[in-house]
Amino acid sequence: MPVSLTSLHYSAEQVVWQEVPGEVALAYTITGCPVGCKGCHSVDSWPVGSGSPLTQEHLAQQLQKYRELISCVLFLGGEWQPTALLKLLKQVRNEGLETCLYTGYENVTLALRKQLTYLKTGPWIAARGGLESPTTNQRFYDLRTRQLLNCKFQTGE
Repeated sequence: MPVSLTSLHYSAEQVVWQEVPGEVALAYTITGCPVGCKGCHSVDSWPVGSGSPLTQEHLAQQLQKYRELISCVLFLGGEWQPTALLKLLKQVRNEGLETCLYTGYENVTLALRKQLTYLKTGPWIAARGGLESPTTNQRFYDLRTRQLLNCKFQTGE
């Protein structure tokens, strides 16, 4: 069966507390990542079309299920299919929830940025560490205030 480039698929769906400061997020690990960072913790999500389809119907069911528990929906990837991701982001925003995207890219389209509350950019570079490292190349922004929030991940050791 051919893989649709108009829909997203996910390999993991979970409620998370640490990935978006101050938010409880329903997180989707989107499959088909073209970045391929060396040392990626989600290599199993790389194959295009693997996992389950992330339909608007499924998302609506999950948003209803977690209505009183979550404040945000986090997409770990998906920016390489901006049309499909944009539909889901708008759906989440219409439900009154915050949105976040973790991307290995340095930036995303303006259309995506307009639907995002938070944005984490930059590929994983093991020698530089993740958001908890003061030497990381990755950046986590609150797009409402344009504030860099990397300090929220660092412990100040």
